[in-house]
Amino acid sequence: MDNVQPVASDAPEAASVLLEEVIELRARVAAQAAPVIERFARLAGRHDPSLENLAHYLALRQHDLRPLQRRLMARGLSSLGRLESRVLPTLDAVIGALSALCGQPAPLAVPDETAFFAGERRLDEASLAVLGPVPAGRRTRIMVTLPSEASGDPAYIRDLARHGMDVARINCAHDTPQDWRAMTAHVRAAGAEFGREIAVLMDVAGPKIRTGAVAPMKKGKPAGRLTPGALFRLVADGAPRIDERAPFSAAVSLPDIVTRLSVGDRVRYDDGKVEGVVEALRDGEALVRVTHAKAGGTKLKPEQGLNLPDTDLGLSPLTAKDTEDLATVIECADMIGYSFVSRSQDIDLLDEVMARYDRGARPLGLCAKIERPEAVRNLPDLIARAARRGPFTVMIARGDLAAEIGFERLAEMQEELLWICEAGAVPAIWATQVLEDLVRDGTPSRGEMTDAAMAARAECVMLNKGPAVLEAIDLLVSLLDRMDDHFLKKTPMLRALGSWPLQA
Repeated sequence: MDNVQPVASDAPEAASVLLEEVIELRARVAAQAAPVIERFARLAGRHDPSLENLAHYLALRQHDLRPLQRRLMARGLSSLGRLESRVLPTLDAVIGALSALCGQPAPLAVPDETAFFAGERRLDEASLAVLGPVPAGRRTRIMVTLPSEASGDPAYIRDLARHGMDVARINCAHDTPQDWRAMTAHVRAAGAEFGREIAVLMDVAGPKIRTGAVAPMKKGKPAGRLTPGALFRLVADGAPRIDERAPFSAAVSLPDIVTRLSVGDRVRYDDGKVEGVVEALRDGEALVRVTHAKAGGTKLKPEQGLNLPDTDLGLSPLTAKDTEDLATVIECADMIGYSFVSRSQDIDLLDEVMARYDRGARPLGLCAKIERPEAVRNLPDLIARAARRGPFTVMIARGDLAAEIGFERLAEMQEELLWICEAGAVPAIWATQVLEDLVRDGTPSRGEMTDAAMAARAECVMLNKGPAVLEAIDLLVSLLDRMDDHFLKKTPMLRALGSWPLQA
């Protein structure tokens, strides 16, 4: 790693110097966090210990702590590497330990065990409020997306519950309010049968940026493939138009996106299978040069997703359909999944629309789906604003997020999102393509097994619908049970290992 120096075993740094450094760090963190705490308090309408810890965490992570970490580790002290839920308590505990090494009283009160782990308790309470009870034997809930057929098949939902589904997800981009009511009724009945609460998440669709009609077509199917160097045309209005220069073309579901593009903006198609750059604009059309495509190319098809990571889309996260669907969501769901939420004002918009309906006394949780770079940047403020309204969780929507920020950044970003959520005592949902090969084909890949194991650090993991979803739930239950013995968030849990018995 850059800037990491080995600790010289023959010339250890005096503990008193290290103590002064940690005291100074704590003072800087407190000072830098102070205005952020006030901003969060304005957004939340109150001061909140979880938000204060989040502000302290953001301030701490402005500093490169790697050299300090190594010097602390060399003295058997905390490396500060697992302090997401307890920033100041960890620094205070380290200061207390260093003070003892120096033979002097600690300048600050050393937290007791209850105070030290208060952030973990707040996260557990928040998880219970929005996701429901912790399942027996594991701390990570399992969410399953219901297929359309579930509306008429209560036995299928009973099977999901029997195998271990803790949260049922209904995608309001599909089916009808009547179907959603039926699905919800089946979930409630299954929960009653098995004596446990099964929460219902209903996702409102939000604005969908997709291809419309495409050209060329041959015998009713898209012809040709997009390969690196190819040029295709996006058309705001009217039919797709091809010519010798641009032999591929597609209309779009939201015409405004074409007019908002600028030369040099990136365009990603079909979850990033194709990436291109806008080369020219004219009269409601954008010419896009393909810079990346999978080997053999990719067909340009209707109803495939478009991601525009560099473009200010100016879209409302709620469509007219969403506004209508919210009436049924409020009636049926325990929490609402909110797509395209990017700013704290988007939460205000949702509450304004929901105020038109009778919500009764039951609180409706909110799940913010983190899909775009703006949502990543504004996540701390989203967390603060959501604290004003009730139960809240974050879904790490890794499909759209990867297409927006690039696959090469997804691995680090999903880690950072987990850290931010833990610092703010916000439950996280690990979503998109979890055990997808198993769900679809009945056999998991090695890579997705590792990915599913890492999902144990979230409070919930989402499985998509598919013919082998029951097998996927069984495997995930077993995997999460075992991983709970080894990890709690970033902290290794050192249970006894049975694979290597000592031999005389």
